[in-house]
Amino acid sequence: MGGPTALLEIAGVRLLTDPTFDPPGDYPIGERKLVKTAGAALTPEEIGPVDAVLLSHDHHPDNLDRAGRAYTAEAPLVLSTAAARERLGGTVRALADGEQFTLPRPDGGTLTVTGVPAQHGPDGTEHLVGEVTGFVLSGAGLPTVYISGDNASLDVVRAIAERFGPFDVALLFAGGAQTPLLGDAYLTLPSDRAAEAAGLLGARQVVPLHFEHWGHFTQGSDSLVEAFRRAGREDRLRLLKPGEQIAL
Repeated sequence: MGGPTALLEIAGVRLLTDPTFDPPGDYPIGERKLVKTAGAALTPEEIGPVDAVLLSHDHHPDNLDRAGRAYTAEAPLVLSTAAARERLGGTVRALADGEQFTLPRPDGGTLTVTGVPAQHGPDGTEHLVGEVTGFVLSGAGLPTVYISGDNASLDVVRAIAERFGPFDVALLFAGGAQTPLLGDAYLTLPSDRAAEAAGLLGARQVVPLHFEHWGHFTQGSDSLVEAFRRAGREDRLRLLKPGEQIAL
């Protein structure tokens, strides 16, 4: 949909990542601001109901904006962090590292969502950037899917790969995000780390998210293509245009 927002349909279960639907403009965070440069490809009404929202974190407007909050408030289930549960309430359920939640599938099976770590910046910065989570999706006869959330650490990726890999699909929040809060440090994976993460995860296919539509992203689609080419993994990269659908 643009930014960190994507709709996944797995065995009849519909999941939406980090809902962001607000128009372009300035979005303050304390004394700072983030600048959104393009709107979402689809409206909440066009997306329709989902079985669950997978919310990496709630405290940054590029991951959950005003319209996203309204959508989340109506969702039957939101899986996120303990901090998000405290702030949002409602149907938000905290999913700790390694904790699992099962969703029923129309075919009678289940889809398992497991919480995994995410590190939204360099080591030792969680007190500045806040709590973030990622997700692993799995089930009998289903592909194994990793959703990174706003993670900048290859050590985190490596640990997740050792616990759950290899992966059929990885949705990596990329873009090499930077803000004055942490200077030239990355808050999400830059392109070269995204390509390295694909190798660590053993991911057959990689769908980058959250690398466009905001001014604080330092790297975009061109650098992703080049980084995956240099790593010899260009055949794994699936760059989606906003609103585009693919079967994986």
